[in-house]
Amino acid sequence: MASFGDPGATVPVALRHERFVLRPIRTDDAADDFAALMETRELLRRWEQSEWPADDFTVEANREDLAGLQQRHDEHRAYTFTVRDPGDTVCLGCVYLFPTTASFLARSTVAPVGGEAWNDVDAVAYFWVRLSQLEAGLDRALLGALRAWLRDDWGFERVVFVTNEQFEQQVRLLAHTDLAVRFELREPGKAGTYLAFG
Repeated sequence: MASFGDPGATVPVALRHERFVLRPIRTDDAADDFAALMETRELLRRWEQSEWPADDFTVEANREDLAGLQQRHDEHRAYTFTVRDPGDTVCLGCVYLFPTTASFLARSTVAPVGGEAWNDVDAVAYFWVRLSQLEAGLDRALLGALRAWLRDDWGFERVVFVTNEQFEQQVRLLAHTDLAVRFELREPGKAGTYLAFG
């Protein structure tokens, strides 16, 4: 099983699907990632429960953010994958994988819904899809592919997919699968409850 925190661990480097490819995000993705972020910013603000990305966000500021994500990925502390078109020319979204011990999660209040234990979760997954791809159902295709990939290639048996209750479109997507809410998370300083489906 892939793991967090072990620099020597082997982790999958890509997911290929007929509609997209996932690969680790890099700083040189900054401009392309920025275009996808800004197109989707209204939804991302609901997802993040913040003003990010702000209207005056810049490519250079995004490059700095991506440098941190790339370093975190390289150090196996958390993993960030850019979702690309099959030809790897356009950013279609992003996927983030965290351990339950990630600092922002450790600061959160986690309430189980049912009998499962937060510490038994192998990975906490977040994802978003570019606004222009939602109508075509790319988020549904990505979720299905992610579930199989995390199980089969990563060896994760217990993954939860997290979204904010105010990001209604993604809540509906997750609720219309065989997944169910397993935990409710409250992040300090953020409105709304985050729902962890597993």
